[in-house]
Amino acid sequence: MEFALTAEQEAITENVAKLCEDFDDDYWLSHDDTGTFPHDFHQAMAKAGWLGIAMPEQYGGANLGATEAALLMHQVAFAGGMSAASSIHINIFGPHPVVVFGNAEQQARWLPDLIQGKVISCFGVTEPDAGLDTTKITTRAEADGNGYIVHGRKIWTTTAQEASKIMLLARTTPIEECKKPTDGMSLFYTDLNRDFCEVREIPKMGRKAVDSNTVFIDGLKVPVEDRIGEEGDGFRCLLHSLNPERVLIASEAIGIGRSALDRAARYANERIVFGRPIGQNQSIQHPLAESWCELEAAWLSVMQAAWRYDTKLECGAQANAAKFLSGEAGFRACERAVMAHGGMGYAKEFHVERLLREVLICRIAPISPQLVLSHIAEKILDLPKSY
Repeated sequence: MEFALTAEQEAITENVAKLCEDFDDDYWLSHDDTGTFPHDFHQAMAKAGWLGIAMPEQYGGANLGATEAALLMHQVAFAGGMSAASSIHINIFGPHPVVVFGNAEQQARWLPDLIQGKVISCFGVTEPDAGLDTTKITTRAEADGNGYIVHGRKIWTTTAQEASKIMLLARTTPIEECKKPTDGMSLFYTDLNRDFCEVREIPKMGRKAVDSNTVFIDGLKVPVEDRIGEEGDGFRCLLHSLNPERVLIASEAIGIGRSALDRAARYANERIVFGRPIGQNQSIQHPLAESWCELEAAWLSVMQAAWRYDTKLECGAQANAAKFLSGEAGFRACERAVMAHGGMGYAKEFHVERLLREVLICRIAPISPQLVLSHIAEKILDLPKSY
């Protein structure tokens, strides 16, 4: 069993950290204040080749695995929080259904622009009335000649204000006509045509630099050439990107938690009260030390899940566990960092309040802690399904 990073993996961490030095705390604070998308950061990552880290080499990618992608996103989140991570997150494993199920023409048409940063895409899966029960989506794609006409709604669609493409899940067969609830959905990667799609931004508590939206789709025309895989097989295609997505969101949670912890430890060393550093008090030391332990344990869980995915072993439980542990550990680290700063933790100047607001995303999405536990209870512990 080998725990050390390879030379290539060490180089990824070092080179990403060096690139991120050009985008400091003030950069991310400014973008959080104004709600401006970090285009220059996105382009810098594209120019350095990081957007294609997990995509095929023949289209300009590096063809590396979830492990390397997790190292990348951990470092990005450590440097810039969730605003940095979310600005490129969709590019890393979001297009994976295209890589796995797309035909050669589709891959050649779509992947180079994503890798080069010429295109920003978004993910249209979640719906207001379905939530985590994806089988209950009501967005429908009706056959129309050599294509489809789509009507419906999507919610929490990240980067839709900036995107020109959308990965879209829609029903092509009504659920009541399907043998299984997961049947009858098709996956598309197509133009986000604003003539037929209204995008409304959702005001939210954190990560203002990267937008979240409700998308109203009314008569969007989608050519059959934009369908990924077979009609009705979209849910299975989508599943291929879900486990690595959980690994990436987990690595981002740990990156944010470690960033907050580093800031808290520095402040606790520098802040003098009653003639001594506040970090000399166990009431400050112990919560921070406990968070270090939790983040280390969660990181090992992330690396195990990534390794299992890359070696083509079953990794659903491990990816979900990694997401659960990292989301909780990252949140607690950020909360403790704010408390270690005292009143100054509430000030934007020290950045920990921003990290606390942003790390909540990793706790809530893309799957709730409760659903993770229900999944493990059912699939691993063989307990009755509870929902």
